[in-house]
Amino acid sequence: MEPPAVFEELCRAMARPDFYPHPATPLECRETHISAVFLAGAWVYKLKKPVDFGFLDFRTLEARRHFCEREVLLNQRLTHEVYEQVVAIGRDETGRFRLDGGEPVAYAVKMQRLPDEVCMVALLRQGMVTRGHTEQLGEHLASFYAEGASSPEISHFGEPRVIAFNLEENFQQLEPFVGGVLERERWEFIREASRAFFLHRRELFETRLRDGRIRDGHGDLRTEHVYLHRGIQIIDCIEFNDRFRYGDVASDLAFLHMDLEALGYPEVSRAVLAAYVKHADDFGLYAVLDFYATYRALVKVKVACLRATEIVEPQARHSSEATACEYLTHAYRHALQFSRPTLWVFSGLPASGKSVLAEKLAQALSLPLFQSDRLRKEAQDHAVPEEAVVPFGEGPYRLPWRQRTYARLFALAQDTLKNGRSAILDATFSRAKWREEARQLATDLDTNIIFVECECGEETLRARLAQRQPGSSLSDARLEHLPEMLEAFEPLAEVAADTHLRLDTEQPPHASFLDLLATGYVRQCAQIKQVCQRIANSPC
Repeated sequence: MEPPAVFEELCRAMARPDFYPHPATPLECRETHISAVFLAGAWVYKLKKPVDFGFLDFRTLEARRHFCEREVLLNQRLTHEVYEQVVAIGRDETGRFRLDGGEPVAYAVKMQRLPDEVCMVALLRQGMVTRGHTEQLGEHLASFYAEGASSPEISHFGEPRVIAFNLEENFQQLEPFVGGVLERERWEFIREASRAFFLHRRELFETRLRDGRIRDGHGDLRTEHVYLHRGIQIIDCIEFNDRFRYGDVASDLAFLHMDLEALGYPEVSRAVLAAYVKHADDFGLYAVLDFYATYRALVKVKVACLRATEIVEPQARHSSEATACEYLTHAYRHALQFSRPTLWVFSGLPASGKSVLAEKLAQALSLPLFQSDRLRKEAQDHAVPEEAVVPFGEGPYRLPWRQRTYARLFALAQDTLKNGRSAILDATFSRAKWREEARQLATDLDTNIIFVECECGEETLRARLAQRQPGSSLSDARLEHLPEMLEAFEPLAEVAADTHLRLDTEQPPHASFLDLLATGYVRQCAQIKQVCQRIANSPC
């Protein structure tokens, strides 16, 4: 075991420019609780402190060498031409420390220095992060996770019982600070909302495990670790404890998402997530994102609280406690986001693509879907031959029948929303009256509501309706109905902008669905912000 005095002596030596066999100015030392980092000219040398924190143990020289090698190897996955090698530090015959000289007494990670001005945090503050950058970052992360290691050992960390254990461990470790540093009411909401979501949405976690979304990731994916330099460079993954890297890719991304929102750049985060989803086809990400963002924010709360207990100086301790409260606020907002139900109302003319998209959304987010066409057929008193074309406004499409169908839709949605679950309604919603009833239902139950208006040109509608064959669709709408359907459809002029999502369905269904997921999430966030503003003393 290396005495702390030797480590301190080595740090003093490395703080001098003449220690290095290359130009070493400017020279700067930065410390963390586990490392000493020397920025020496164009190079960086990172020493691991001889410490044991339980979750890591660097006390022996062999352990520090091993984890230096792990750091280089693991970080080369998300960087290029940055992490060079592990260098040995020895003593010469005079007792002076030298790089690559004599019997090793220490090891350091050697890496090229990345300019501070190309760190993503600095670029964000200067308004220099472009849409191209967010697209590139999302694609980079999608490729990283797709190629990331997966094994039974790694998948174990995506099992619901392991996630539940981590969740409860966080709660237990934070409990001593509740009522003192942390506001009890907000804390209890976060805890109970997290437990309820996990209990009632367990199928989401099982699906992600089954779909192979549990990978060897980064583990500490913060904005300050992202550099836009010769492409995308993401440094400082966790090397000292494998289990901190293993898990759902959504948890990794949620850290970056939470961090960007905490820094005040939510639109950048959403653009990165949209790009990731597009390149990874990970549509279920949005279903668990805020659950994991809450968890990640609570980890930050815990770190700040524990740090405060170790600080003697009152002002510094107060600063750490303030940081804990700030991250508790972020955890609270994300908990509101995943716990507050949303009523999705798909509206549009037959053949506009709304049913296809509603079904894809229900599958991706594991939500109940209620369709007017299905309810109508289930309620018909007599069978209608599949080859028969029902005249517009007649048979089951008479106004009293249609009103009965919508009443049934709203009843099913009400039962679902009351149980704290989001619901999807799929119907033309061609009349403002029915849309107002949906809005009133959401208001009465204090839930989000998003009207998804599916739009395409008349020629596209004609082409799609012309291709319909008997039995190919739940809908009885046919090409001969189109003129009357166009005339009867009342524009969604009364729908508020923050609840209205206009979706271009001229594009391929996959592209429309990506727009639906990304823009739908933005609409949900905007409504949660309004909720926060209504809650006294909740600056979300």
